[in-house]
Amino acid sequence: MRRREIILVFGAVSALPVWARQPAIPVVGYLGLESPQIYASRLAAFRQGLAEAGFREDRNVVIAFRWAEGRYDRLSALAAELVQQQVSVLAAPGGAPVALAAQSATTTIPIVFEMGGDPVALGVVDSLSRPGGNLTGVSSLSVEVSRKRLEFLHEILPDAGIVAVVANPTSPTANSQLRNLQAAADTIGVQLQIFQASTEEELRAVFTDLPRAQVGGLVFTSDPYFANRSSTLADLALRHRIPAITQSRDFPLAGGLISYGGDFAQSHRNAGIYVGRILKGEKAADLPVQLVTKVELFINLKAAADLRISVPPALMISADQVIE
Repeated sequence: MRRREIILVFGAVSALPVWARQPAIPVVGYLGLESPQIYASRLAAFRQGLAEAGFREDRNVVIAFRWAEGRYDRLSALAAELVQQQVSVLAAPGGAPVALAAQSATTTIPIVFEMGGDPVALGVVDSLSRPGGNLTGVSSLSVEVSRKRLEFLHEILPDAGIVAVVANPTSPTANSQLRNLQAAADTIGVQLQIFQASTEEELRAVFTDLPRAQVGGLVFTSDPYFANRSSTLADLALRHRIPAITQSRDFPLAGGLISYGGDFAQSHRNAGIYVGRILKGEKAADLPVQLVTKVELFINLKAAADLRISVPPALMISADQVIE
C-alpha cells in the first residue's frame, strides 16, 4: 500500500467515533433465580471470579441480568430472552432448575452452570471430565450430603423419634434426596414426616403443622429456594422453637441452629472464572465440570441455648465455625 493510501485509511479510521474504533465488549447473560438483594453475596463471588479471569463490568464486559424472583416457572422465558440478545456466554448459577432452563433455551451459546447436584445424573452434561455440547460449570456436594444433615441432627437430638423433612416438590433433585434421607432414617432408626413447600406461604404452613406432627427436629433438603430464604427460615424455626438444619451457612448466621452444605462462595467464584475463560476463547465442551469438595458445618450455640438443647462437644470440634 502506497504512503498516500495509508494516510487516507488512517484518516478514515480516526474520523470514526471512539466506540466504533474499539473492539466490541462481550455481553454475559446472567440468569438469576432470585433478586439482586437476595443474591448479593453469591453475585459478589461470581464477579470476583470474573475479575480474576480478567473481566470487570465497568471496563471490558457487560452483564445482562434476568431475575426470576424465586419463581422457577419464569426461568425458561427469561433464559429465552437472554438467548434472543445473542449473549456471548449464558451464566446459570443457582442450582439445577436454572441450569435446565438455560439448557432448554440454546444448544449453541456456551452455558456455565453452578449447582449442588450431579449434572450427569440430571442430563446436563455427558460426563464430568468431558462435558460435551455447550455446557460446563461447577457442582458442589450440597445435594449429595442431605443424609448427613439428618445424621447431624440426630446427634444433637438422639431421643427424637420423628423428624420432619421439608422438600421443594418443583426441584429436580427432590425425589433422590428424599430416598437418601429415608435410607439414613432407616439406619438411624427414626421416622420421617415429609412436608412439601415451594412458596413462603407453604413454608409458614409447615411450621404451623409441626406441633400436630409431634416432630423433634426439622431437616431441609438442598434447594436454592430454601438456601436463599435462610433468614426467614431461621426466624420461623426460633419462633416455633424447632431445632432445624439447612444447607446454607446463612441459616445459622441469621440465628438458626445448624447448617451443612457446600461452600457457595467458592462455587460461584469458580463459575465466574469459567465464564471469563470462555470469553477468552476456550470452549465449554473442553472445560471439565469442577467439583467443589469443601463442605461446611456451621453451628449456632446461642440458638441451641434458646432452644434449650445441648450440642455434643465432638460435633463442635468438627465444625468449621461455632457461633457463640
